[in-house]
Amino acid sequence: MVRLAWPGWWLGLLVGAGPPVAAQANVLPPRVELKENYPNPFFPATTIPFEISREVCARGHQPVVSLKVYNVLVQVVAIPTLATGSSERVDSLRLRCGQYRAFWDGRYLDGQHEATPGVYYYQLTVDGERFTRKMIARRKTATQK
Repeated sequence: MVRLAWPGWWLGLLVGAGPPVAAQANVLPPRVELKENYPNPFFPATTIPFEISREVCARGHQPVVSLKVYNVLVQVVAIPTLATGSSERVDSLRLRCGQYRAFWDGRYLDGQHEATPGVYYYQLTVDGERFTRKMIARRKTATQK
């Protein structure tokens, strides 16, 4: 006869399943939203949209915002720029609340090397609070120059 070490393991799954959908309706909207980059997968460049809600900027506060791209070894490989036409990197910037788009040209910090195909993570930090998503750099196809 085989005995399971945790015969009630499935009970933990049921209990930890979370509140019913009706209870989730009262959840407040996020104060910061890091959206999916596009295109994803990308080559050679991508845009990373994010939003900082008005709640973050209460009483005239301007949050400190950084956006960094990491490889799978958790090394910073790039710091995207704001997609405003300037070359200002999103690194410890004081921003007003609103919607933003950051642009990564697919090059590493040295500006010389293109990102190798694979998985990357981008992390938005707003006043010390971190939000992370995954993106994929793809290979250049034969039809691309």
